[in-house]
Amino acid sequence: MEWRHETLPYRISDRKELLELDKIHSWLQTSYWAAERTKETIEKSINGSLCFGIYSESGQVGFMRIVTDKATFSWICDVIIDPHHRGKGLGKWLMQYLVEHPDVSGTKMALGTRDAHGLYEQYGFERQETMRRKP
Repeated sequence: MEWRHETLPYRISDRKELLELDKIHSWLQTSYWAAERTKETIEKSINGSLCFGIYSESGQVGFMRIVTDKATFSWICDVIIDPHHRGKGLGKWLMQYLVEHPDVSGTKMALGTRDAHGLYEQYGFERQETMRRKP
């Protein structure tokens, strides 16, 4: 599937062959949640997930990965926008695309964030306690 922005020169696609692994790896290296991941680990995670890229005329400018069974549960992760393209509403647009995407719109969605609660609450996410187990 592909969406084009109404007023800005951007599009979102769920086609994995368009993803630019080097850019995704570079962005995630600057994040608090994935800085330690190798490029190989990122590639493996992409292969096992539903992924969305945001693209401008110059290439990929954003990324989001969803771990899902496409029936009951979706975990949203690795949401990131290139620093040069932030502040244009692309994160909101990406979330709107996600909550309407037919593969996951009917699933219970979860995510973890330290700093973007306000963004996700706009799309119906609620703050709740979670538990984790590290490998």
